[in-house]
Amino acid sequence: MDPIAFFIEPFAYDFMQRALGMALLVAAVCAVLSCYLVLKGWSLMGDAISHAVLPGIVIAFVLGIPLAVGAFVAGLACALMTGYLKYNSRVKEDTVMGIVFSGMFGFGLVLFTKVETDQHLNHILFGNVLGVTTADLVETAIVAGGTLLVVLAKRRDLLLYCFDPSHARAIGLPVNLLHYGLLVLLSLTIVSSIQAVGIILVIAMLIAPGATAYILTDRFERMLVIAVVVACSSAALGTLISFHIDGATGACIVLVQAFVFFMVFLFSPKRGLWPIGRLLGSTAGEEAPKNAPGADARSLDAP
Repeated sequence: MDPIAFFIEPFAYDFMQRALGMALLVAAVCAVLSCYLVLKGWSLMGDAISHAVLPGIVIAFVLGIPLAVGAFVAGLACALMTGYLKYNSRVKEDTVMGIVFSGMFGFGLVLFTKVETDQHLNHILFGNVLGVTTADLVETAIVAGGTLLVVLAKRRDLLLYCFDPSHARAIGLPVNLLHYGLLVLLSLTIVSSIQAVGIILVIAMLIAPGATAYILTDRFERMLVIAVVVACSSAALGTLISFHIDGATGACIVLVQAFVFFMVFLFSPKRGLWPIGRLLGSTAGEEAPKNAPGADARSLDAP
């Protein structure tokens, strides 16, 4: 296939233009938030909220309200319940999250099987970015744009809270507000991502970009930039690949992100398992004696 046609052909279709726009919006906001989740160690929190939105979606359909509203309320309730149980019991946070999200996800599955709806389960679980409408795109743009503005405006406060909550409290930052504010932003991000990749795969978009950037740099500002670049490029490439192979778009995006992460993990210049600089250096070192000045001189002096 012509490489140019690989990139140009999909844009002849309106649904692909909307799909790419949705994928880029979701990727950008997930990438920014993923940096904080990686630093805070909240990977499982994203997984918990993403699974907990299912009962909210079903209840919202029954009540005739927007599904995004029900998903957001359910996700926020999961986050608040997790925080309450953590601070009022001896059980650790990861254990609490596992119990809460599995319980709410099971409750959502029971509701889904008992309530007659025209919503397809696969659409909720795995997303349907190729079926987004202009209204969906505008709604996601508003949610993602608002989330990005808040995160970027408070990025230093959130960074200090994620890195050292005790120091943040000591210098007078509203730690509780930052804690629950970050949970609200996480819930909004997950709700905006459901249409693109579904509630199962969204956790990958919330973790992979930040984890990849964390390996590549020690500076948080660079980490944000790298995460956004990795997420958006993976989203664009995954969307194009899904068009040509007729595969699930969300799964293709996640696979590209996973591939990029493993390449960085293996060959990162500083922290890679086999740093690319060391590999190039060893190759150069093996070839150096053949072309070294001393070797040439010895060959010239030899009888």
